[in-house]
Amino acid sequence: MHKGQAKKELKRQLNALFKSMDFVSKNFLNNEKISKRKLQVYFNIYQQLGLAWEYLGLQCSHWDGYKRTRDKKVACKICGKIRGTDDFYILLSKKGPKKMGMKAKPNSKKTFETKKDAEIINDTIDFYGALVNVDVHNSYKSSVLGQGISIAAERIVNVKEENVECSIDQRLIHVRLRYKDRKPGKKKYGGFPWEIKRKHLEHFPVIFDFDEKYRFLGLTILK
Repeated sequence: MHKGQAKKELKRQLNALFKSMDFVSKNFLNNEKISKRKLQVYFNIYQQLGLAWEYLGLQCSHWDGYKRTRDKKVACKICGKIRGTDDFYILLSKKGPKKMGMKAKPNSKKTFETKKDAEIINDTIDFYGALVNVDVHNSYKSSVLGQGISIAAERIVNVKEENVECSIDQRLIHVRLRYKDRKPGKKKYGGFPWEIKRKHLEHFPVIFDFDEKYRFLGLTILK
């Protein structure tokens, strides 16, 4: 469906929805003669229609611009959404690529007082069992061991699948394997491949990918 058809169909659906909401409001919610029990039923219907309004509004690109309301706010001429308000829901197509928001990066050189003030986005999605988290923040002040330090501005993408966790930031890529039988508090070691003895390297099922110039291209870990 191209833009013109989508706009026309959305207008039709929203007009029908608004008429239904007005009908329920005028004939039942403002009717003093109906019982409290019936009033609650129609109130629930009105709330459900409001939820449908939320979902229809997600499809609107505000093609016709905005208009000023009686309470001096600015609302979309098609869906009625107030400009500048956040969407509580996200509409995703069932098939094809899914897109949520725009790529966010740190956007200020200022060091904020708290992480909450420095936060740009910190959102998580459970996608068919895989957990994806995006954490983007500006620099902020923190307290570690009683000493005030500044945490650098950062964009961190974290992916979890079963016992595997991959963390990607602007400087590092870190892959972790979470073993259920590994007790907390146990020591953890690290080192470059050339620092580890060959007999110990045999315990690490890692295959390195490289080109003819021995530039690192990636790695494969056998589970």
